[in-house]
Amino acid sequence: MQSSLVNFIQVLRSHDVRVSPAETLDAMDVASTLGYRNRTRLRDGLAMALAKTPHEETVFLQCFERFFTHELADFSGDAQQGEETGETGEQPNGDTDEQPQDGAAPGEGAAGGDTALADAAAESPQLQALLESELMQSLMENDRNNLSIAMSRAAENVGLSKIEMFTQKGQFSRKILDELGEGQIRQAVIELEQAGSPALDELRRYRDMLREQVRDLVDREYLLHAEGRNQQFMDDILSKTRLNNIERHYQKRVQALVQRMARKLAAQYGRKRKSTRRGQLNMARTLRNGVATDGVLFNTYFRQVSRNKPQVLAVCDVSGSVAAYAKFLLMFLYALQDVLPKVRSFAFSNHLGEVSELFDQHPVDRAVELVNWQYGGATDYGSSLEDFARLALDDLNSNTTVIILGDARNNRGEPRIDILQSVYQRCKQVIWLNPESRRAWGTGDSEMPRYQTACHFAAECNNLKQLERIVEQLLKSTR
Repeated sequence: MQSSLVNFIQVLRSHDVRVSPAETLDAMDVASTLGYRNRTRLRDGLAMALAKTPHEETVFLQCFERFFTHELADFSGDAQQGEETGETGEQPNGDTDEQPQDGAAPGEGAAGGDTALADAAAESPQLQALLESELMQSLMENDRNNLSIAMSRAAENVGLSKIEMFTQKGQFSRKILDELGEGQIRQAVIELEQAGSPALDELRRYRDMLREQVRDLVDREYLLHAEGRNQQFMDDILSKTRLNNIERHYQKRVQALVQRMARKLAAQYGRKRKSTRRGQLNMARTLRNGVATDGVLFNTYFRQVSRNKPQVLAVCDVSGSVAAYAKFLLMFLYALQDVLPKVRSFAFSNHLGEVSELFDQHPVDRAVELVNWQYGGATDYGSSLEDFARLALDDLNSNTTVIILGDARNNRGEPRIDILQSVYQRCKQVIWLNPESRRAWGTGDSEMPRYQTACHFAAECNNLKQLERIVEQLLKSTR
């Protein structure tokens, strides 16, 4: 059961429920204390140990029901035969035909088929060995317990819990059937088919029932395990795709991915507390140090938030070729307001203006649309740098980081490298993010090699993974 509990926690993680190693140990303690007999009590206890938000609790309950609900497979085939023939289960004399119980002998309806198989087995040692096998005995007796256990064991042996894509369902079904020993049934079917035996239809029925139940098992496990992995797989693909290639119907998913990345970075690089002589009283430390003096608090300790106030200026080219990249950079920065409390935004194409107020007044995605509408057009880096110098050059200091996002293609205009050099000398760091490949820098009308000389750091940045790494470096430098 501990192994099952670990597998269940892996399913939760694949569905974006955060479970730490310590919480895994807590869940094992809960399970060992509550036991496994009372399903409801176990579910509630594990939910308290593993689910930390209402959303996670909802996901937990769904996964718990799907993971720990195992109905016994039905190999009798009676329901299917009843649907096909319209039978009601009544005998001609009006008596009701009782269904065989789990592990009971086969019903009389199968007796004729079993007699045919027995007659055919008398002439074939291979078929006789098949009928004496544990698998075939369980099938003929409709021993649902043994068959369900055998299928679960076979699924575990072939690693069914690692299924990720729907194209793997047929592969895993075949592996489980081979693990169960279905290959013997296939060979026997071929042998009976060649001999024209009357027992062929009965053996085929057993084979088809086994295959159907294995397919159902694989389908259930795929829905349980692959759903979360498919989401992770899709997020991984989107995070490595060039942002201007992402189709519109993926935009909301990408925005959610940006928010998740930002939350992770914010949790890692959030503001830290330090001890000072004034501020909020650190009661825990004060009481702990008072133990040595019999509870007399001779020394008091305080703590307060360390408020290092970095200033980030984001200067984004919003011309047609770069607009998609600017959108996600601004979304990333404004999602980190708790960590980077002072972000000023500038947008440009042929002229530059500050757009910080738009982000204060509107949601980020709406503000980006307004920025693109107001400042889109042909690119002129020289004129835009002149506007930036007029608006913000005097505000730069040693605690300022300037992030420039653009492809540095200036349409053969004056690049005004002197202004960027002034920015370089005044601020802490200048970071240039170029969505073009490094191999394209300096080709055609690209001024990137010249602008690069006035930057502390320049990098290719055209997908969310690269953007996350660069923002993380920014957070490290501003702590």
